[in-house]
Amino acid sequence: MSESLADQECKACTSEDEPLTEAEFSEYLEELDDDIWTVVDEHHLEGTYPFEDFRDALEFTYDVGELAEDEWHHPDIHLEWGEVTIEMWTHKIDGLHKTDFVMAARMDRIHEEYAPE
Repeated sequence: MSESLADQECKACTSEDEPLTEAEFSEYLEELDDDIWTVVDEHHLEGTYPFEDFRDALEFTYDVGELAEDEWHHPDIHLEWGEVTIEMWTHKIDGLHKTDFVMAARMDRIHEEYAPE
């Protein structure tokens, strides 16, 4: 059995890397929560996580912020009552990199603690 995407290392890309094509990122997308994540214009990931209240959404946002700081890979985060929307792509290549999917998988794992029942 191969290692889960959430358990893989976040490897920084270089400016010489090319953004992933749909054929390349489709296998990574399959490992993400498909109720949460979509790829927009083959450019970035967008996901909206549901919560039962504002406090859980806020605490999740903080946890995602800590993850982003640890990995030095920072998403755009929109917090509101009952949901958090995340947009993520690799700015250095202006598109998707495997690291974006690793980060999304880790966010899915974090959300398990907060998911509404």
